[in-house]
Amino acid sequence: MVIADLLLTMSVYVLIPIMPLWLMDTENFTPVETGLSMGAYAVGLYLFGAQCSWLVQRYRRNVVCMWSIILVGLSVALLWYIDGLRSEFVEFWVIMLQRLLMGAAFGLAQMILSSTLIIDTCESFQRTEANHSAAWFSRFALSLAPIGGLVAYELLGFDKVLWGAIGCAALSVLLIRNVSFPFRAPEEGVHVASLDRFLLPYGLVLYFNLLLVTTVVGLVLSQPLGVEFYAMLMGGFLLALLAQRFVFRDADLKSEIVSGLFMLVAALLIQWVYPASPIAPLLMGLSIGIIGSRYLLFFIKLSRHCKRGTSQSTFFLSWETGITLGLAAGYALLYGQRELLFIIAIGLTVLSLILYHFYTHSWFIRHKNR
Repeated sequence: MVIADLLLTMSVYVLIPIMPLWLMDTENFTPVETGLSMGAYAVGLYLFGAQCSWLVQRYRRNVVCMWSIILVGLSVALLWYIDGLRSEFVEFWVIMLQRLLMGAAFGLAQMILSSTLIIDTCESFQRTEANHSAAWFSRFALSLAPIGGLVAYELLGFDKVLWGAIGCAALSVLLIRNVSFPFRAPEEGVHVASLDRFLLPYGLVLYFNLLLVTTVVGLVLSQPLGVEFYAMLMGGFLLALLAQRFVFRDADLKSEIVSGLFMLVAALLIQWVYPASPIAPLLMGLSIGIIGSRYLLFFIKLSRHCKRGTSQSTFFLSWETGITLGLAAGYALLYGQRELLFIIAIGLTVLSLILYHFYTHSWFIRHKNR
């Protein structure tokens, strides 16, 4: 299931560094149009969220998930079709619609995976570890997918990148299809639209604080970056796993996020002054790996009875929305303004640190349920 999660996320993340290049270089989009196109994906993430619980109750949960992933693949196939129309430029609204569709399908698939399928495949005492593992595999896609995409784009072209994304989505469907999910009778009185498995209203403080951090990540990813950057980002993720095991195992609860935010500020400063430095992406991977893991556990501990799945979806939405907003702003508002971009990124990180230190942490301690 976590490999299926990784492949699904890779099918979407592979477009992060490649699609803006294609839109501006091949389709003659302006930076503003490119930014808006990337941002439309964030809107799509929320389109089917309110219907997630009803769909899972009304139809078999794994079938709904597989069809959602198929829709992700079809949205990528639409790009392949558009790319084949070399004689004419694509209309702006078509790309906006494609990104909206991709966001909606990916959002629904991930919400079902994290809130239902992965939880259902584990014993109750293993569910936190399962959620933790699934989140890490999705995080790995943030480096693995761009590496594969950039190499394929340089050697084979945009169409082969798209075929790779479609292949990842297809493999994800096959893996989920091979897992047995016993029939579950639908609950009575399930509303067509609800916040169940979608959004945790009393978790919005955590949602906003994490959103600030992932927006910074999106801003950085809107810069021209090479394979080396994403490879070192992966190295940072692996260091974060080791740090959680050996450095922060018995540390103060607040230390992980505070340390991670300080490291993120350092990474941004190094990236700003020395763009080719391998230390910056290494520190960034280490910081967001630590921060993301701790926020995930915070969401789980904040959730009340039978709301674990909803907490996972809220974490996912915060993570994805922030990255997408950062990408959108990086192209639409800050394209070619590298210095201003890093000033804003550092400012947002400091704001997140202040908010967490003086409010969010104490708020969480008062409201946690476990």
